[in-house]
Amino acid sequence: MNGLLKFSSAIDWLNEKFGVIATWLVLFACLISAGNATSRYLFSESSNGWLEIQWYMFGGMVLLGAPYTLQRNEHVRVDLVYGMVSERTQIWIDIVGGILFLLPICVLLTYFTWPWFVESWRLNESSSNAGGLLRWPIKLLLPVGFALMALQGVSEIIKRIAALEHVIDAHFEYEKPLQ
Repeated sequence: MNGLLKFSSAIDWLNEKFGVIATWLVLFACLISAGNATSRYLFSESSNGWLEIQWYMFGGMVLLGAPYTLQRNEHVRVDLVYGMVSERTQIWIDIVGGILFLLPICVLLTYFTWPWFVESWRLNESSSNAGGLLRWPIKLLLPVGFALMALQGVSEIIKRIAALEHVIDAHFEYEKPLQ
């Protein structure tokens, strides 16, 4: 179990780094948006590339930030039963949900988006908009983001199993919704 926990820590470390990147993308997207608006209104100059880079950054925020959000246990959950059951049952719900839902969809989406990226890269696909950007970088974010999410799912399952076996203390609190 200690080897698995070290693997889990390595995944957590990796996704923390991508979480920092996602955080910086928020700032950069805001700055680019403000700069583009200023340029458009003051100088009547703009480019589709400025608009596209903003949605590329938004894609990065979501796809690179989601695994970090899962790690921090701040993801959105359907809390119909979860908040009313014991901590042990919550851990089991997390394990079963990760194995039956999170991992299969992440693996499938990684598998299906990789060829889409490769084809875009091979063709050096670019936007059909005047002044638009290359498309393959944003398409690369899809398989990378889903693979990182799958890895984080594995990390979370490892930690939950370790908590069930009392190898680690369970600290999986989350902010319960106000009702």
